[in-house]
Amino acid sequence: MRSSIFTPPPPAPPLHMPHPGDHQQQEQSDAGLHMPQPDEHQQQYQQQQQQQDSPLLMPQPGDYHDPPPPTIQVEPPLHIMRPPAPCNNIDGPATYYPLYDTNYRDRYTNNEDHQTRNQHPAAFPTPYDQPFQPRQQYHYHQQQQSQQQHAYQNHLEPDMVMMPIRISPTPHLAPRRQRRRYNTTKRIKLTEGNLVLDCPVPDQYLASVPMRDRKEFTHMRYTAVTNDPSDFAKYTLRQALMGRQTELFICITMYNEDEVLLSRTLYGVMKNISHLCQRNKSKTWGAESWEKVVVCIISDGREKVHPRVFDMLSALGVYQEGVAKNIVDYKPVQAHLYEYTTQLSMDPDMKFKTAEKKIVPTQIILCIKEKNQRKINSHRWFFQALCPIVQPNVCMLFDVGTRPGPHSIYKLWKTFDLHANCAGAAGEVRAMTGRAGVYLLNPLVASQNFEYKISNILDKPLESVLGYIQVLPGAFSAYRYSALLNDVNGLGPLQKYFMGEVLHGEDAGIFEANMYLAEDRILCYELVAKKHAKWILHYVSGAYGETDVPNSVPEFLSQRRRWLNGSFFAGVYALFHWGKIFKTDHSTGRKLLLLIELIYLSVQWLFSWFALGNFFLSFYILTRSLSTMESPPFSQKAASIIHIILVYIYAILLVTLFLLSLGNRPQGSKGAYTAIIIFFAMLMGYVIFASIWIAYQGIRAAATNADTSLLDSGPFRDIMLSLAATFAIYLVSSLLFLDPWHMVTSFVQYIFMTPSYINILNSFAFCNTHDVSWGTKDIDTVAIDLGVVEVKQGQATAEVAILEKKDVGELYVEACHNLQQKAKEERQRRDPKTKQEDYYRSFRTKLVVCWLITNLVLVALICSADNAGYLGSFDTKTNYYMTVILWMVVLLAAVRFLGSCTYLVLKLFTG
Repeated sequence: MRSSIFTPPPPAPPLHMPHPGDHQQQEQSDAGLHMPQPDEHQQQYQQQQQQQDSPLLMPQPGDYHDPPPPTIQVEPPLHIMRPPAPCNNIDGPATYYPLYDTNYRDRYTNNEDHQTRNQHPAAFPTPYDQPFQPRQQYHYHQQQQSQQQHAYQNHLEPDMVMMPIRISPTPHLAPRRQRRRYNTTKRIKLTEGNLVLDCPVPDQYLASVPMRDRKEFTHMRYTAVTNDPSDFAKYTLRQALMGRQTELFICITMYNEDEVLLSRTLYGVMKNISHLCQRNKSKTWGAESWEKVVVCIISDGREKVHPRVFDMLSALGVYQEGVAKNIVDYKPVQAHLYEYTTQLSMDPDMKFKTAEKKIVPTQIILCIKEKNQRKINSHRWFFQALCPIVQPNVCMLFDVGTRPGPHSIYKLWKTFDLHANCAGAAGEVRAMTGRAGVYLLNPLVASQNFEYKISNILDKPLESVLGYIQVLPGAFSAYRYSALLNDVNGLGPLQKYFMGEVLHGEDAGIFEANMYLAEDRILCYELVAKKHAKWILHYVSGAYGETDVPNSVPEFLSQRRRWLNGSFFAGVYALFHWGKIFKTDHSTGRKLLLLIELIYLSVQWLFSWFALGNFFLSFYILTRSLSTMESPPFSQKAASIIHIILVYIYAILLVTLFLLSLGNRPQGSKGAYTAIIIFFAMLMGYVIFASIWIAYQGIRAAATNADTSLLDSGPFRDIMLSLAATFAIYLVSSLLFLDPWHMVTSFVQYIFMTPSYINILNSFAFCNTHDVSWGTKDIDTVAIDLGVVEVKQGQATAEVAILEKKDVGELYVEACHNLQQKAKEERQRRDPKTKQEDYYRSFRTKLVVCWLITNLVLVALICSADNAGYLGSFDTKTNYYMTVILWMVVLLAAVRFLGSCTYLVLKLFTG
């Protein structure tokens, strides 16, 4: 059962409403709580509340206009429990406080804490002041509860009452809460055949927020959606009913993440919305700008939602338990929509933030899908169902757990405002490094941090200058809604984007299935190559979002398997459809730049295909050089033995790696993969040692021979200069972007993890191309074709249907008769699922064999002593090979550096 911070206590003795003469009798009794007779002012307020807050209200045509000013401008002193947002300690945890009469504090003089309580008059500490503390700190035994109630009742005056609130004793996976016993059945009129309910939010919530003059603040709107996202026309949203123009529509996709990750993203988004409201000099933004921003939280599967996420959303007023329905008019509900404009926020520490912390109202749409259907289906609900009604200018995509930086949403939006042909934009995705960079102590996190930084400093700026960014990450990106729309024939970017959701069976092809593991890459290319359009993509370095990166080997492998396979096949798709560029309205110069980028990407694709063979050849040549040089670090025989041993170790690691990748889950082979990573790091250490020794001998030879320069030494020139140039490019570009610290904290870890990136990730990805899943599990169903046995509660017997003896005899005779007849030959047929799996595995085998053969051919051509005399000697081949490989690496890095510098210049002049 899920718990909530609003969960009421067990049934207590009924409340007694005393008359003025019952005061003495009230003091003598402590059997229950007593509420004083409300005064005339309070009776007026309560009557108004009863008239306004009926359990279920249907929206009327005039419900969404601003009502006249309330008759009560100042709320009377209600002697009830204060809601969970504290007034005197806004950063504290969700706490319950009683409200006292203004004169009560003066009469409260018998307690030794009188001075403290006068400093904090609204705070009356209760055992439930820390609802998020561990379970063992709470005591709910009946005797202790009675003692606590008795102790507090001794301080109660006739004009004040404190209602006990039971707080959740579980701060983690809370059990699912029970349905309330106090239900009211009402006949509700459907809205155009749809179940739409306007449900009043709790009074405890309303008493803690400043704005209560509109229905969007006082009522949560629930809609049970029985249609597919593509058939959403008969539904509507509050933004359409209120006639609001939406500038920003923010989508946050969620699966089974907990409330901490959700609050991290939602709180960051709400702080950015507050910043938009503070830009008073802007033509678009200002004090009421929150009305132009809508936040949509889409949960992938109702049963997958973390229980405490429901508690958090309930605390914000967005979600209410017991409102949703499974079936409406004999049609199953596909999604549950909750609409509410909240004025509260929660930080990751579960502390409430209100207007005193500059939190402005935020329009939230909570879409809970009934079934788990992958992230791309969540985006289909956003783009196909909700966006046509909201009609936003810019759509932003977030993953739960991504925390946008200060002003990042504004900077991302400003790109669309400055560039009319900008179809999509992405900010920097940063890896969370923890307080004082403690996460970087994990080499896996540190290597990913360096990888993210170099990509954001060298790769993304180059692609932004050329106009086509390979991928706008779904964790933090934005799109112009008008650029995403399909043409009148239903063809366009969104049509291609959602094609991956409907791919099934052998006819779809495993190529397309793997390609749509990175459907965001397909969307980016389709935007740039959109027919009769000239859209480009931008990178915004000033906007950033922080996200968690995998810190364990199994999680890391599973993530990179999707990334590598998706990017590989999506890259092939882009290269094979290069002709689409000439059907666009891009200028000749832009088309030339896009073609240059495609050539650059093809070279990178070629290097990634032969990365396995290239790294082995570099390892083989460098370690062998120590055994053939005149001055080895140790004897030539020892160096030769070490070289042979390390080559065999390398081969054993590769064989083991392929066996694990083909037959084992990463979660079940964590130790084996970790050991392989360690061994590859040791091999990399020996390669670094060999490179340094060869360079040292080159410098020494040049120093002893006056006629020889360092550039004349081939090994020194090819190894040291190329590596130094690459490092210098990384360092200088990082300094230009004023972000060099990853070179200090993460560079070494990345170098030692390089063999694992090349060997382990590529091998695991290619060996699992048949796996095109995202971790989506089928919904388990229970068959009932064999009958059901029902056992009544409290009884040890059950009603079971048993065949009569006559029926048993007839079945026996029928069985014997069937055996007398010759069995028909049945042709075995594979079911569609087995056929699909066989097809995928067959493709996987062919791909892996092709990949291995091409890399082995490369290794054989370079390492063989004699190739029929056509390629020269071993030393000649290896020298040429190392020269080409090392300087190609420098050339690619130089191209990226040039693009990075160009990006900074353009940013300086164009913003």
